[in-house]
Amino acid sequence: MTKGIQTSAIVLRQPTADDAAALHQLIADCPPLDPNSLYCNLLHCTHFSGTSVAAVRCDTQGRERLVGFISAYIPPRQSDTLFVWQVAVAEEARGEGLARRMLDSLLTRPACGNVRYVDTTITPGNQASWAMFESWARHHGAPTSSQVHFERERHFAGRHDDEHLMRIGPFEIAAEFAT
Repeated sequence: MTKGIQTSAIVLRQPTADDAAALHQLIADCPPLDPNSLYCNLLHCTHFSGTSVAAVRCDTQGRERLVGFISAYIPPRQSDTLFVWQVAVAEEARGEGLARRMLDSLLTRPACGNVRYVDTTITPGNQASWAMFESWARHHGAPTSSQVHFERERHFAGRHDDEHLMRIGPFEIAAEFAT
């Protein structure tokens, strides 16, 4: 049995190396997310496991199926900030508030004890991500701001849309997310 937070048949837990291939497929199944290499996903599941979360649904035989994942890390020189790299939710688990629950669970982790801000980058057209992060911020009474962070022409040589940095916070203490 997997250890983690039980949430309506979905267990939220720290990822392991064994989750990397399933994460790679989950991201491929969740456009418009940018695919990473399988090796990069392996690093998310190992080097950044303390600040990432896997959401798994167990079948009646106890087999797990990855239905959600947040890749995140605490940037160097920003110990009060959790940078959310990607949020992926399988189609079968959408509409259940899973992304919000995963983010809340991350903020209860010891690695996030000093976090007062959540940062993420979002392309202008990714309405699902904008809506999720804005809703999450409202739910926690946290202010938001956004600005262009990486530019299409300057940083991506015209091959990727602008990425806007959304900052949420400050919020009081990470322990608030345990409720």
